[in-house]
Amino acid sequence: MMTLDETARAILTGNDRGGYTVPNGRVYPFQWNWDSAFVAIGFDSFDPDRAWAEIETLFRAQWDDGFLPHIVFWKDDEGYFPGPSVWGTAFDPMTSGITQPPVAATMLRRLWDNARARGDAPAFRPRLEALFPKLLAWHRWFRDVRDPDSRGVVIATHPWETGRDNSPEWDAPGEPIDVSNVGDYVRRDTSHLDAKMRPTKLEYDRYLALVQFGRAKGWDQAEIARTNPFQVADVGMSMILLRAHRDLLALAAELGRAEEAHELQQMITRAEGGIDWLWDEDKHCWSSRDRLTGRFSGFVTSASFLSFYAGLHDPLKDAAMLTHFERIGAKVQFLMPSLDPDDPGFQMIRYWRGPVWAVVNYMIGLGLAECGYDAQAQRVRRDTAELMRRNGLYEAYSPIDGTGSGGDDFSWTAAIWLAWARDAA
Repeated sequence: MMTLDETARAILTGNDRGGYTVPNGRVYPFQWNWDSAFVAIGFDSFDPDRAWAEIETLFRAQWDDGFLPHIVFWKDDEGYFPGPSVWGTAFDPMTSGITQPPVAATMLRRLWDNARARGDAPAFRPRLEALFPKLLAWHRWFRDVRDPDSRGVVIATHPWETGRDNSPEWDAPGEPIDVSNVGDYVRRDTSHLDAKMRPTKLEYDRYLALVQFGRAKGWDQAEIARTNPFQVADVGMSMILLRAHRDLLALAAELGRAEEAHELQQMITRAEGGIDWLWDEDKHCWSSRDRLTGRFSGFVTSASFLSFYAGLHDPLKDAAMLTHFERIGAKVQFLMPSLDPDDPGFQMIRYWRGPVWAVVNYMIGLGLAECGYDAQAQRVRRDTAELMRRNGLYEAYSPIDGTGSGGDDFSWTAAIWLAWARDAA
């Protein structure tokens, strides 16, 4: 019988398609943006060269303006919907027309730090030098295209961009989306997985309507950002980008890029000065906010706890979030549920309306540890490890009983086991 380490390595190598890794071959047969960034740190535990190749392959699909798509269709798969013909971006390689949470700089910094610790940094330095301007171009794209109010927050134009596809945070902002012309379609996800675990048809109709909107605009990202019916300042993407700015700044210093370092520091300063726009004083939590109406989502989600990962330090806000942490921790067996279990819409196995996701736990746990909240950090890490030991390496897990949810043999879960969870105290 294989150990969990062996199983995790087998999942990564089994889902390897030659330079890129699919999340799960049966449900997700392409390369996903933030999945690949996390996958890289898993590969790095046993094959550093392959780890760097994962990110290099991803950035081969970068558009000329710095935009990095959320899916790269290296090979078509007729059974997947929506595939490249639906997106119609007309790029080579074929891609989707939306992005995803920018974790790549943070994961690349980890690869570089690991290379230095192993003593083989000189072998990887040319690869770091080649990737750095591509990462910087993506960060500039967020600044120039997705921060129209200069607050340092990220405006998402599609729920899929957030990585938290069907979070209830998108329900109210999604209501104005016209779904009358979506037409008939057949989903792949519900043919492989229990529909109770997946987004509803209404949610999916909205997703597709936004894809059609973007396509009608010729995937002109600036025009989409100005006119899209869905414009939400996502707390998750905003915290992740702030953290990524800090890590890219550290890499700029490593490479002696003083001018770029100054530019990144300006991005950090902007975010530190404006991200309080996402603090919901009524709920005493960080949450997403509809840019078009100004309304807060009103939900405490797992993304709310990424403020620690972002490196924000505010005693009152930290105390409020830790109060939420303890309250939620007393309600569930395993942290961190993707939605507050006290919320009436909590569903323990429906995608981002309840389940625990290992990659989010990794970011939450890392942030808590860096901020000195050791007990809370250890709880998140232990819970993550126990979920994996009990149930295997699933896409997500029930916070109530640990049941696996979504796809099995999941690449980024395997990666988080190898890179972080297996060392839980």
